[in-house]
Amino acid sequence: MTYTNIDFRQADAEKSILGAILLDDRVMDDLAIQLEPRDFSIRAHQILYTVMKHMHESDRAIDLVTLTDRLQTYGKLDQSGGVTYMTELASVTPTVHNAKHYAEIVHRHAVKRRIIELGDRITSIATEGEFSEEEDMLQAIERLSDSIRPEGNGELVSITDARQEYFDYLARKDDLIHTGFPKFDEWMGGLGRGWLYILAARPSVGKTAKMLQMIQGIATQGKGQCLVWSQEMKRPQLFNRMLSSLTGVSANRIRLKNLSEGDMKHLREGYDALEMLPISIADAKNVTIDEIRAVARQQKRKHGRIGAIFVDYLGIMNIPTKKGETRAQAVGEVTKAAKHLAIEIDCPVILLCQMSREGKKAIKPSLEHLRESGSIEQDADLVEFLWEDPEDTDPGRDHMGAKVIQSVIAKGRDIGVNEFRYAFKGWIQRFDEL
Repeated sequence: MTYTNIDFRQADAEKSILGAILLDDRVMDDLAIQLEPRDFSIRAHQILYTVMKHMHESDRAIDLVTLTDRLQTYGKLDQSGGVTYMTELASVTPTVHNAKHYAEIVHRHAVKRRIIELGDRITSIATEGEFSEEEDMLQAIERLSDSIRPEGNGELVSITDARQEYFDYLARKDDLIHTGFPKFDEWMGGLGRGWLYILAARPSVGKTAKMLQMIQGIATQGKGQCLVWSQEMKRPQLFNRMLSSLTGVSANRIRLKNLSEGDMKHLREGYDALEMLPISIADAKNVTIDEIRAVARQQKRKHGRIGAIFVDYLGIMNIPTKKGETRAQAVGEVTKAAKHLAIEIDCPVILLCQMSREGKKAIKPSLEHLRESGSIEQDADLVEFLWEDPEDTDPGRDHMGAKVIQSVIAKGRDIGVNEFRYAFKGWIQRFDEL
C-alpha cells in the first residue's frame, strides 16, 4: 500500500483499528458508533471498514476468514489490499485494548481533513460559483457545512410507504416482560423492551427488595439474561435477601448466620432454584453508564437476548461533571444514556433512584420529588414511587406484622398513571400485592 499526503500517525491508527477488529470483533461495539467509513483516509481502509460495519450490524463474526469471504462476495477483495494485507493489519496491531484511542485519532484527523476540504470548496463557490441570488450561495455553503457532521441514520418515510410496516406492527404481538406482580402486570401488560423504568423511594422503604423480587419474576419467564449492578450491597447480601424471600427463612437469621439444619436445607434448595435462573450480578462500586453499556453489549453477544438491566442505584454511580455543568445536568446525561441503552440492547432498564428530602414530608410523591431530577422524568417511560402513608397501616389479617407500602405510578408513557398497595414483610424481604 502507498500513502500520499496522509499523516503517518493517522495511517498507523487506521491500520491498528482494522487489525484490532480482526483480532477481537467485540471492539466493533464501540467503534461502530465512533467511526464512519469516510473517516478513513485510505480507500482500501474505507472498503474494509464498510464491510466490517455491515457484518457487525448483521451479527456476523468478523475474522480473517469471514471477512475474506464477504469481500470476495462483494468483489472487493483486490481493492481492499487482499489477504496478505489483511494478515499484515492483524500482525502490526500493538493491542486491541487501545482501539478506542486509535479511533479518536482517526476521527480527529478526519474532521480536520473535511474542514480543509470545506474551506477549499467554499473558496471555489465564492470565486467561481454562478448564483443569481446571494441566498442561493449561502444555502449551498450551509449544505457543505452540514456535511462535516457525523452522518445521521434517520430515514424519512411517507405515510403511504409506511402503511405495510404499520399493519405488520399491529399484527405482531408485543414482547412484553412481566414483573412477577400480577395486578401490576395485568394493568400495564408488562414492561416494554426499550423502556427506562425509574423506581424511586426514600431509604429503608424497600426499593432494593422490590427490585430483587422483580429480577426473579422476570428471570423465570425465559425472556433473556437479567443483568444486575449493585453498588450498595455485595453479592452475599443480595443472596441473603433473595433466599429469605424465596424460602421464608428470616433475613435476620441469615444475616447473623444463626441457622438451624432445617434452615440450611431450605437455603440450599432455594439456591438450587436461583441457580437455574439467568441472573448475573456485579457488585462493583462507582460504576459508570459507559461500563454498564460495554458489559451489556458483551452479554447480548454471548446470550443472544437480555431480559432486563437493573442498576441500584443512580445517586451513587460514577457520574463525571464537565466544566460548567451542574450535577443535575450530569445526572440527566446518564438517564439519557440509560434510555439509549434500553433501546440499543432491546430490553427494559430499571434504574433505582432516591427521592429528595422534600419527598419525605409529602403526603404523596410526585415527579418533582426525584433527587437531582435533571431530565429523569423526561427520559423515563415509567416512574414508580414507593412510600409509607402514615394513615394506611392495616394490611389485613392475612398479612399481620407487615407494613403497608404505597406505590404511585407517577408517569406511564402510553399507559397512564395508577396506584397500588403492597404488604411488605421485612423479615423475609417480600412484597405481596394487596
